[in-house]
Amino acid sequence: MPSLVASPPRELQNLNMDTDNKKRGKERRGNLECQLRSSQAPKTNGLCFEEMSQWSQSLERLLSSKYGMKIFQAFLKSEFSDENIEFWLVCEDYKKIKSSFRMSARAKKIFKRYIQAEAAREINIDHKTRDLIRRNIKTPTTVCFDDAQRIVYSLMERDSYPRFLRSDIYQALLDSTSESVKM
Repeated sequence: MPSLVASPPRELQNLNMDTDNKKRGKERRGNLECQLRSSQAPKTNGLCFEEMSQWSQSLERLLSSKYGMKIFQAFLKSEFSDENIEFWLVCEDYKKIKSSFRMSARAKKIFKRYIQAEAAREINIDHKTRDLIRRNIKTPTTVCFDDAQRIVYSLMERDSYPRFLRSDIYQALLDSTSESVKM
C-alpha cells in the first residue's frame, strides 16, 4: 500500500544527505581514532616510536613505511580526501606493468577514474596536464602519468601531510608508542 506521507522536496533530501555525510565523516574520524587506540598494544607490535617519529621527517618516509602508508590512507579516508593517495598508489602499480596490452587498458581506466573532467575520483590537476595525459594514453608508456603524479604528490606534501602530522590520530599514536618505550 502506498505511503500517505509525502516525501520531502528534493532540495531538502539533498540537504539531509549533506548533513548525514558530515555526521558520518565525524563518526568515521571518531571510529578511526578508536580503532587505532584499541589496536595499539596487540596489533602494532611491529610499530615502534623510532619509526613513527621518522614519519614526521618527510612524506617520502611516511609512504615508505608499511604502517605509515596504511595510517595515512585511513586518515585521508576519514577526511574524505583519499583520492590523491589512491591515484599515486595506482600510478606506482601502473609503472610495474610489462604488457603493452595491459598497460593500455589500465591507462584508460586510470584516466577515466582520476583524470578526465567530472571523473568519479577526479584529482586536482591543471587543464594543460590533463590534456597532455589525454594525448599520452593514446600510446601509453610507464611515464604517461608522471606529471599528474608529481602534482598530486606535491599537493599531499603541502596540504594533507602537515594536517596528518597535526592530527589527533598521529599524536595519539606517537604518545602511545613513546609511553611503551618509557616502560
